[in-house]
Amino acid sequence: MASRFLISRRTALRGLGVAMALPLLEQMGYADDSKKATRAPVRMAFIHFGMGVIADHWKFNQGKSTALPGCFEPVKKHLGDMLILGGLTQAAAMGGADGAGDHAREAGTFLTGTRLRKTSGKDIYNGISVDQLAAQKIGAYTTLPSIELSMEGGSGSGDCDSGYSCAYSTNISWRSPTTPMAKETNPRSAYMRLFADRGQSSSAQAQASLAAENRSLLDLVNDDASRLKGTLGGNDGRKLDEYLDSVRALEGRIQKISGHEDEAGNGGKTELKIPNGIPSDFTEHSRLMFDIMTVAFQTDTTRIATFMLTNGGSGRVYKEIGISGGHHELSHHGNDQTKIDSIRKINVYHMTQFAYFLDKLKGVKEGKGSLLDNSMIMYGSCIGDGDRHNHDDLPIVLAGGGGGTIHSGRVVPTCRGNLCDLYLAMLARMGVEVPTFGDGTRMLPDLI
Repeated sequence: MASRFLISRRTALRGLGVAMALPLLEQMGYADDSKKATRAPVRMAFIHFGMGVIADHWKFNQGKSTALPGCFEPVKKHLGDMLILGGLTQAAAMGGADGAGDHAREAGTFLTGTRLRKTSGKDIYNGISVDQLAAQKIGAYTTLPSIELSMEGGSGSGDCDSGYSCAYSTNISWRSPTTPMAKETNPRSAYMRLFADRGQSSSAQAQASLAAENRSLLDLVNDDASRLKGTLGGNDGRKLDEYLDSVRALEGRIQKISGHEDEAGNGGKTELKIPNGIPSDFTEHSRLMFDIMTVAFQTDTTRIATFMLTNGGSGRVYKEIGISGGHHELSHHGNDQTKIDSIRKINVYHMTQFAYFLDKLKGVKEGKGSLLDNSMIMYGSCIGDGDRHNHDDLPIVLAGGGGGTIHSGRVVPTCRGNLCDLYLAMLARMGVEVPTFGDGTRMLPDLI
């Protein structure tokens, strides 16, 4: 394929204050059979859940038993794309002289590997997180340097855990030692953040334009999409159609939450009045956020994401699965079997949502593989067992092939390093090589 026929990776569909980035197409230089083909970029995401797991429901038996631990049943079909990493420690989360406050430290140190300043005042002090270190180095290559999503909101002030500021327990992404990244809990705002035309309009202005026009985002860019499709080959044309269909479906689901769906049909078009609210159902909310992350990676709008399924010490009640007690309270199980069973159900429920994300990434074809093959998705907690509040032998999973640089489909019961060593290895695969990070001093060797 001659280079004069290639379209720019930054080509977008535009209309009235929105700019829809495109998925990676063959005519952007990602064709399998082209001598000019380039490698797809590697993406990186960190998904946090609090309060740890029940060990015998997570750990693989290294003896004769081949039974799958209960936590991994939801991701059974994805085990070939996963590394289950055991023995990792986040030493900065340990109490030491600071004493109590493990839930502030489980979130605050998760991606920084830095000892927190124990304060409930404005003088918070942490470290830059691994996602933001990467964003500083490679964020200029994408429209958004990173995205930060969460299922729960949070406060930047007040005492949330034994003298620790709420800023620590409600944030995992830190731009600087004193500044956590603002996280988005509202699907509407996260969705529009992807598609606001930064050359013409802010996300808020784009939302106002949609409301004024009473139209779907896809309606606004329809003419541009039709023109582009006429220039694409068969594979790219199909890929564009699949992408637009997925965005249309996402749009409809976001809109449905508000109760403003166009039941009359509106001539076959969706009347998009993006909701102000947040879904009360955990499954619906989390899957919208996972879909937004998928689109962000698919279009190379960003290559870096964080997602908090829970805050540190979250007291959420999971009525969706018949749990009546708060998550944090139940995690202090004291070997009470009823509480243990409840934590197991919560862990499986969270893993089920993670499985959905892997399904979505696996379903997006990219070159000879999938979007999952070109990603590194770390899923885990900075507490091993919620009853013991330990910060060693953490439950950590790394999914995805890292662009062919990770040997997946394995259980590593005892890794040869710590959590920050893993981050050094992930950074290197993003093209960001630094000698140290937190207490990490070498790239974790267990990924290959």
